[in-house]
Amino acid sequence: MTSKSVQRLAPWIATVGFVILWWLCVVIFDIKNYILPTPLEAVEAMYKFRYPLFVHGLATLMTTLIGFVIAVGIGMVLGILVGSSRLLYSALYPLLVGFNSVPKAALVPVLVIWFGAGTVPAVITAFMLSFFPVVANVATAFATIEPELLEVMRSLGASRRDMTFKIGIPRSLPFFFASLKIAITLAFVGSVIAEIVAGNSGIGNVMLVASSNFNVPLVFAALIVVGIMGIGMYAIFDFFERRMTSWSIRGGSGMQQMGGG
Repeated sequence: MTSKSVQRLAPWIATVGFVILWWLCVVIFDIKNYILPTPLEAVEAMYKFRYPLFVHGLATLMTTLIGFVIAVGIGMVLGILVGSSRLLYSALYPLLVGFNSVPKAALVPVLVIWFGAGTVPAVITAFMLSFFPVVANVATAFATIEPELLEVMRSLGASRRDMTFKIGIPRSLPFFFASLKIAITLAFVGSVIAEIVAGNSGIGNVMLVASSNFNVPLVFAALIVVGIMGIGMYAIFDFFERRMTSWSIRGGSGMQQMGGG
């Protein structure tokens, strides 16, 4: 079996191992299903409640993507500005760190007061949680561009716009895609938190209702649905990362050329 085959099988093997460990813990310690269901009971709950999980899952996916897209757009622009200017970096980065340190769950009740319960607090919470990784990664990419490279571009008559689009953005792509894979998972967390606290739809609302009825298998089924959506979005960004920045990926074509000549 080749290394590529092992690499492709590794996630599935790890998943199967996790499921077996989960099942063994329930069986060995004789844990009741209202505390921790078996994997089979969670899957059965997924099938039994497949329609509400599908409908509410789409609601969570929609709010997550809206907040995520807004965070990526604003985060990319702000990251370029902060990373390109030492003054803005010194002035704004501490504020961004402070903003990111505030527990977002504590802000959800405030958002409910401002915008009412429903979709808007979930979108804003998804935005707040996924905003900082994009800004931080893009700003770091621009702030660490080699000064010698910038001097060469200036000597060739390149404008600030040329250096941004021809050096800064291409160089920041590995950082940018890395931030996307982190941000999308955080966006799901933000949406679900808001739906639990103040939602009338979405996976978080399903979990709240299920837990109030002590239907723990449904709670875990909802968690699995969120996990599947998160993995799916992660896989999409990973696909585009490998196509657009293969030179920067470990084991990519660039590394193979260096090793194989």
